[in-house]
Amino acid sequence: MKNITLSVDDETYRRARIVAAERDTSVSALVREYLQTLSGKAAAKTEAADELFAALDRAKDLRASERLSRDEAHAR
Repeated sequence: MKNITLSVDDETYRRARIVAAERDTSVSALVREYLQTLSGKAAAKTEAADELFAALDRAKDLRASERLSRDEAHAR
C-alpha cells in the first residue's frame, strides 16, 4: 500500500474529521474510499466505451436495405 501526502485548508480538514467521526472511521479511510470509487468509475467508463465500440464494429456490416421499415419498427 502506498502513502500519499496532501494539503487542505484547516476548515476542510476539520469538516472531514467531523464526517469521519460520524461514520466511525478516519479521514484517511474516507480519502481511500473516495479514490477507490473514483478509479472504479473510470474503469466502468472504459468498459462501457469498449462495449460501445464493439457494438459499432459488429454493426458496420449492416445495410440500409436490411433495416426495418417505419411501420415495422413501430408495430406492436
